[in-house]
Amino acid sequence: MKEMRNLFDLEDHVALVTGGNGGLGLAMAKGLVKAGASVAIWGRNEAKNAAAVGALELLGGTARSFVADVTDPASSAAAFERTIAAFGHIDSCFANAGGSGARGAFVDLDRSDWTATNDLNVFSVIDTFQLATRHWLERKAPGKLVVTSSIAAVLGLPNAAGYCLTKAAVTGLVRSLAIELGRSGIQVNAILPGFIETEMSLNTPKAFQDAVRRRSASGVIGTLEDMEGIAIYLASRRSNFMTGQSLALDGGHSIFAM
Repeated sequence: MKEMRNLFDLEDHVALVTGGNGGLGLAMAKGLVKAGASVAIWGRNEAKNAAAVGALELLGGTARSFVADVTDPASSAAAFERTIAAFGHIDSCFANAGGSGARGAFVDLDRSDWTATNDLNVFSVIDTFQLATRHWLERKAPGKLVVTSSIAAVLGLPNAAGYCLTKAAVTGLVRSLAIELGRSGIQVNAILPGFIETEMSLNTPKAFQDAVRRRSASGVIGTLEDMEGIAIYLASRRSNFMTGQSLALDGGHSIFAM
């Protein structure tokens, strides 16, 4: 029984979570500290960063926050240096920061709309993953790369072509990096959340939320706590044989046919 309790123990593990000061990122960070990990939070808002650290410390965890704009490579590089200076190393990197990007009819989006969405949801992931990968390769250490994609990568959404494009793009990145980095002991996976109760998602029309429930195998929408277990698993050594995968966390929304 003791071995089972320690199955997903993250003691002495350091996790980096971008966009970890709220929503899905903070939910994953909470799961990680509950399993014993120390967590570095990146976010643009210093006040939100501090509040997130306070919430993680209330759970008994060790956490630090670093102001970072992941759309700016120099800002990410500086935040990474501060993270390593504070913790000495990282063991997992959760590229969670992102957003909906430009919304509107496909024919009305201009090049600047596409560029802004790609900077936020794709290039920020590339930059963060490169920093973490170089860190592990230099140390000859294993590591875990995880990106927050979306079930929209496989289902699609109207008037959100840029968002769907970028979320599909990072799942392709995951497969490529899994092959390239696997022999170095680095696993790369994506989480594809469905409709999860966040401040942003709950601002959607009730009719949309009801439709999600109807088109879900489980008949429910997700809670932030649902993000905790998958984060713990993908950070832990128990996921060492899983790489290149896109894991749908959507209550069966993506498999419902009616």
